[in-house]
Amino acid sequence: MSEAMAESGLLVRLEQAAPIPLAVDLHCAPGELLALVGPSGSGKTTLLRALAGLYRPAGGRIRCAGETWLDTEAGVCLSPQRRRIGLVFQDYALFPHLSALQNVMLAMGHRGAGEREALAREWLARVRLAGLENRYPAQLSGGQKQRVAVARALAREPRALLLDEPFSAVDQVTRRRLQRELALLRESIEIPIVLVTHDLDEAAALADRLCVLHNGRSLQSAPPERLFRRPASPEVARLLDKHNVFEGEIREAAGDAWLQWGPWRLRLATPPAVRGPVHWYIPPSDVLLHRRDRPSRGERENPVEGSVSEMVVLGGITLITLSFPHTRDSLRFEIATHAARRNGLARGEAVTVSLLAAGLHPMPRKSQGESDDDQPS
Repeated sequence: MSEAMAESGLLVRLEQAAPIPLAVDLHCAPGELLALVGPSGSGKTTLLRALAGLYRPAGGRIRCAGETWLDTEAGVCLSPQRRRIGLVFQDYALFPHLSALQNVMLAMGHRGAGEREALAREWLARVRLAGLENRYPAQLSGGQKQRVAVARALAREPRALLLDEPFSAVDQVTRRRLQRELALLRESIEIPIVLVTHDLDEAAALADRLCVLHNGRSLQSAPPERLFRRPASPEVARLLDKHNVFEGEIREAAGDAWLQWGPWRLRLATPPAVRGPVHWYIPPSDVLLHRRDRPSRGERENPVEGSVSEMVVLGGITLITLSFPHTRDSLRFEIATHAARRNGLARGEAVTVSLLAAGLHPMPRKSQGESDDDQPS
């Protein structure tokens, strides 16, 4: 990220040991959506409240659009009102005695009284609520309430938009519709957007980058595809619900390096940055089942043999778990159900799969948290 972009975006560095541990280092550029993901209690909501000025951490610095919101060393801590934050709560937080129009107008204290109504109507139209301006929250559906909350947050003309589990209180169909509308709305607003969510699929679909939090620490920040294929550590992989993490060893001879996993010598697509004992990960999409009638032995395809320990049929997809004699860790992947049937897969059957070299990702044996986007991938 360029220096100019960093200065106009959101920069956050927070540290404290208690009462809630924090060790956060992240940034969000203008027009970018950064999703904070992690288990319950990982510090997502605390971080969001610190950004909004609703919680003051013991140490750190927050800058947005060139303005310092928090600098504990300099004694600076702007109030929520002075930070000009747009905040959308999961429970909407609309005033029940005010209409949709009045709720949005309430956020426009920075505008002249004579222009607030017209601008509020414009914002409601942008979130597809034209014609519903005079309805009260009790007369609106969950999705409509959420759109009013978004319009109200943006009507403040904020320097950053914070979304706290914004779609968790609506049904799945409405949730997908709201996600689509947020994706479209992003095209017309050039401010940093920070989304807190427990839904990894939602985060991957909406976010430009994900930041994995655990116990108040930012472990890794990267675009979704890189994060899911190249977790910085086994801890990050587990938090992202990635299961194919194993132990092995990077060995080298005559300038040639490979990954030794039990009896198998696995080729890597690129020279590894680590040596010796490692953890390693492979995405399920890089595990390919060999057809019984057409086995493949390509060296770069890394064929290994295991036995089927579990099969779960989910409609047209079957989830396969393989076990191996040399480790208690199992390998998981999925294939089309018709392919599983064609290959006669069943529990206890011995099968051969290829671990594609491009998918093998060695990690240092010692777990290392990372938050730098320029980390090796």
